[in-house]
Amino acid sequence: MSAKVLTAAAAKEAKLDLIEGGRGSQALHDVVVAMRAARRSGSANTKSKADVNLSGAKPWRQKGTGRARAGYKSSVIWRGGGVVFGPKPRDYSKKVSKTVRRLAFQKALTERIKAGDILTIDKFVVADVKTKSFVSLLKQQTDAKKVLLISDSFDQKTSRSARNVKPVRLITAGEVNTEQLLAFDKILVTRTALEQLAQRTM
Repeated sequence: MSAKVLTAAAAKEAKLDLIEGGRGSQALHDVVVAMRAARRSGSANTKSKADVNLSGAKPWRQKGTGRARAGYKSSVIWRGGGVVFGPKPRDYSKKVSKTVRRLAFQKALTERIKAGDILTIDKFVVADVKTKSFVSLLKQQTDAKKVLLISDSFDQKTSRSARNVKPVRLITAGEVNTEQLLAFDKILVTRTALEQLAQRTM
């Protein structure tokens, strides 16, 4: 049950729609930026001189003190004063069309296949609920530290065995996204998951 490198020819036989040439690079960039932007909370907040809880009284008289004239204690040039053009709560999310998202997904798959980073396996099932068993089975397939394991579904034993292996992530073919395809050293895909991935590239 050793994993095999998914070649471009094998990918076409599996009906994966690969991208020829340099098309899709901009779509890939836009989608990854949008996904990362969507994770930003946008909760940073600062107080302007109107929001600072300070007295509106004039700190000293206009003339005769020898100091520069000052109108209020909440001035932005003073300690404890307001902030000029500081961040306010905002939504960082970006809209990306379905066509662009599909193109980016195809581009990510294509590049990883060209680089020889996608491995195929018939199935990935751990016999008992042990982290040691999961790691041992995974090392039989690849020596990479960061591995994305894609299947159509995972049984309870396999899922529980992989919980403590942080560099490895288990995900179904229907849930995997473009950013995840780029984030791992190697991608291990089962045969049934490969069919679902092919459907997502059409």
